[in-house]
Amino acid sequence: MTIRPASDRSLLITFGDEISLHAHRQVKLLTRAMETVRGILNLHPAYASLLVDFDPRLRTHPEVEDLVRERMESASHAPDVPARTVEIPVRYGGESGPDLDDVARHTGLSPARVIEFHAAADYVVYFVGFSTCFPYLGGLPPELATPRLSAPRKHVPAGSVAIGGSQAGIYPLASPGGWRLIGHTSLRLFDPEGSPPPLLRMGDRVRFVPVPEDWV
Repeated sequence: MTIRPASDRSLLITFGDEISLHAHRQVKLLTRAMETVRGILNLHPAYASLLVDFDPRLRTHPEVEDLVRERMESASHAPDVPARTVEIPVRYGGESGPDLDDVARHTGLSPARVIEFHAAADYVVYFVGFSTCFPYLGGLPPELATPRLSAPRKHVPAGSVAIGGSQAGIYPLASPGGWRLIGHTSLRLFDPEGSPPPLLRMGDRVRFVPVPEDWV
């Protein structure tokens, strides 16, 4: 674990420089351990790091660093919270997944095999960010890795299931985006009236379930 100042009111804690389940577990443990600390304003988890924003009127850099070390030590001895598994029904291809054929051409697989690989994998929600409740998923089969679009779309529909390089994700809200769209789900990933509003949370497991084209 490496700790260094990121600004006059934040610290960046890193757990190596690679995407891994070990680093993810460390980020998850520290995020949960710091959520209730007085004077912490925001926590921004990523694949292998956590950015901690704090109130400089209440905390100093050394104080927050000491808290991080103390909380991490305690959290490392606590039992892990069992992960939820969330099934996401997906319509693949056609209007629901306009980039499926491009992914197939890039990977040398048939569209049916792309779907098979994608739906057979077990995914982990490494963190939620980018736009409101966007889940970054680890676990994409390496056979499906495909570069992002050279020019991002101005509009990606909410519920779009996508591939970006070696990552997978789901657009919770309509927004611009450059990931390859291979399918669509009608599940709401963000409900402002929900408790909590996001369907997926850091640490969840995800399985994609193919559904017929006439599924609504």
